[in-house]
Amino acid sequence: MLTKRTAIGICIGALGIVLGSFFLIESIISNVNTVDDTVDIAKSDVFQFNAQKHFHELLNVTGSSFHVTLQTPSNGLQVDKDFQNQVSFDWVSLQDGKHFINITNTGNSVLHVTGQLQALQNPLIFMSHLIVISSGILIVGISAAFSVRKPRGF
Repeated sequence: MLTKRTAIGICIGALGIVLGSFFLIESIISNVNTVDDTVDIAKSDVFQFNAQKHFHELLNVTGSSFHVTLQTPSNGLQVDKDFQNQVSFDWVSLQDGKHFINITNTGNSVLHVTGQLQALQNPLIFMSHLIVISSGILIVGISAAFSVRKPRGF
């Protein structure tokens, strides 16, 4: 028979294991970041991310007037130009490395930035999911040990 504290501890530990596992699997499977931003007048929007070779990137910018600086690794796509109305960028990474995109609104209307950017996940996020799962296992183990034998002071 489980005591009330043991049951609560097992439930909390199981919740940690389930949530940590769910987000760990989600972060491994999904590396596409959907962009849907607006840039106010005289403001900038910066995207900086790491991408592997053969990752597909897509970015659309719509507004009256804007400046785009786009830098990809190696001899890939390099843009530093002013645009009007709309521009679309569709490229594939030629080499592993950092991509830098800076969009500055130079017009008199709000910019709309949409697209899909494939990026590598930060290893710290991966480790944080593993820590949550490990904590859940530890909580379940300690709670189960309480049901077998109650330690002094509890």
